[in-house]
Amino acid sequence: MPSDKKLLGAFGEDAACRYLRRHGYRIEGRNYSCRFGEIDIIARDRRYVVFVEVKLRRDDEHGAAAEFVTPAKQRRVIAAAMRWLQQNPTDLQPRFDVIEVYAPLGLDTKKPEIHHLEDAFGI
Repeated sequence: MPSDKKLLGAFGEDAACRYLRRHGYRIEGRNYSCRFGEIDIIARDRRYVVFVEVKLRRDDEHGAAAEFVTPAKQRRVIAAAMRWLQQNPTDLQPRFDVIEVYAPLGLDTKKPEIHHLEDAFGI
């Protein structure tokens, strides 16, 4: 049986995917993992292949969710993205986004609040 943390993570990623689809993105993959790191969501639009780090929090009392994407985490996401790009060549420009998902009631939250930070960090 999945842990609460895994269920919450999947809940946040599902919410982020719905948001991205509503805003014209096509989801290319989820939970891409390699020896360098993991990418929560890989999406694309007409100009970009977007590597998305999803952060779910109940509230921002201890800081915005994006603040928890540390420089070390950014390096791991970038390294994993470079590996993905080697395996999946594209003419699209890579971009690194963070999607904050605020779910005050956890899994019982009906409409989580979503903040999409485009180009949140770079190479």
